[in-house]
Amino acid sequence: MSPKTPSPEPAAPSFDSRLQRLEALVAELEQGGLALEPAIERYQEGVGLLRECRAVLQALEKRVEELSADGSLAPLPGDPDAPEVAPRGGRG
Repeated sequence: MSPKTPSPEPAAPSFDSRLQRLEALVAELEQGGLALEPAIERYQEGVGLLRECRAVLQALEKRVEELSADGSLAPLPGDPDAPEVAPRGGRG
């Protein structure tokens, strides 16, 4: 007998796979036709997926902020999410 090696823990689903599942749940709920209990179960799963997706997005946003903290990365012109910068100089 060979010693058992511990099996690696399954990787968490990717953001994209979570989002796809969430979209499928929304479509299923919008179609209607589900009994109350299965509809509530789908809704509960969807709420959990939504929370997970938001947490992933917040973590990724933090990483981007940390990467661009040195100021070498500037927002693109017209970026609606870019902070407004007051114009320099006293002319007006």
